[in-house]
Amino acid sequence: MRDGPGAGPGGPADVPHAPEGRTPVATSMRGELRGRGRRFAIVVSRFNELVTERLLAGARACFEQHGVSADAVLVVSVPGAWELPVAARALALRSDVDAVVALGCVIRGDTPHFDYVAGGAAQGLMAVANETGVPVAFGVLTTEDPDQALARAGGKLGNKGWEAAQTALEMTDLLARLEEHRAGA
Repeated sequence: MRDGPGAGPGGPADVPHAPEGRTPVATSMRGELRGRGRRFAIVVSRFNELVTERLLAGARACFEQHGVSADAVLVVSVPGAWELPVAARALALRSDVDAVVALGCVIRGDTPHFDYVAGGAAQGLMAVANETGVPVAFGVLTTEDPDQALARAGGKLGNKGWEAAQTALEMTDLLARLEEHRAGA
């Protein structure tokens, strides 16, 4: 049995040795915020439109700042957050979409409706990403009241639409890098 620093699972003693004459190289990857030449879709809920229009403006501004031309962003409107997954899936299956940004706002009320809609939207959007392999950025606010929603839609807490667009940019770049790395391996 080994003792001392690095002994045990994951320690230096467990690191496989590189073939003779080769130096082991650790690879680390992370996506960057690159938009040029990429195409995105935004699916936005009309319910709580005062909030979702601000999220949409934030997402569009983020794409523009990172080199995505306006004609490379398709915006699709749906009635509410419940409808986001089905539209996101249709967009993700298109050959001209690199990532989808889903924007919505569900504000808690006095009934369990909030839990069903927010949970269903989140699970549905995750399923779309997992099924299609296309990044689906989650920009759906789930808040206690309208003030919290507005604070996250361009107010004092930033704009979650902008953040969702950043996620889409980073994930698209990361997946492209992973594909290049696989092809070159």
